[in-house]
Amino acid sequence: MSIFLAGAGPDPLAFQEVFDRFALDVREHAGRRTPRIAVAVHQRGGNLQELVAACAEPLQARIECEIAAVPLPDGKPADPGAFAKVDAVVVGGGLTPAYWEALHPAAATIRRLVADGAPYLGFSAGAMVAPRRALVGGYMVNGVEVCGEECSEGLDSVDIREGLGLAGFSVDVHAAQAGTLSRAVGAVAAGLVERTVAIDEQTAVVLAALGDGDYDVIGSGHCWDVHRSGGTAVVSVRSAY
Repeated sequence: MSIFLAGAGPDPLAFQEVFDRFALDVREHAGRRTPRIAVAVHQRGGNLQELVAACAEPLQARIECEIAAVPLPDGKPADPGAFAKVDAVVVGGGLTPAYWEALHPAAATIRRLVADGAPYLGFSAGAMVAPRRALVGGYMVNGVEVCGEECSEGLDSVDIREGLGLAGFSVDVHAAQAGTLSRAVGAVAAGLVERTVAIDEQTAVVLAALGDGDYDVIGSGHCWDVHRSGGTAVVSVRSAY
């Protein structure tokens, strides 16, 4: 079982190693049967088939598999039963609060799947909602801007919610490219969370076990690991090279 958290959407060129390793883990977990992979995507203003294909086609090019599309329309929770009989879960990118609202009712089901060995792959929003403490958006802490409003996800204050419970640290994405590293630092400095890993685009972290606090880095960018120490936020930088 592995948990893959990617710092951007499902770009098949940027994330070749992510798709390679995830596909291998899915095949190993499924054994001799054809794996069934749930692909959950939020579809506001987008074509559902295209959104699912962006996640599914790179996997279908690597392994024989069945794709179970899980649409996440605005204001409607996902049916936990949609994840009940799958061998792996992929969650796409987009508006993080919408993903959280849809997937939160299915959190226990997804967590049990992963605990039983099903690989999880989250792109952007799918990475942000995966931790136990999920950073779902916002651009201010205590009324002070910590990143650009364009990264707010429609929220004012930085918002921390109960996530899927898959990672032992919070996650932010598009770190260097969108300037969200400062949001990760601000959230930790204010005591909203104890630790956040801000992931660059073209980069992903890989956890070996449910709730793991350690991870490997794959891709061409950096992961900015922010934790509290002595009442301040301390940043360390990790990369695959």
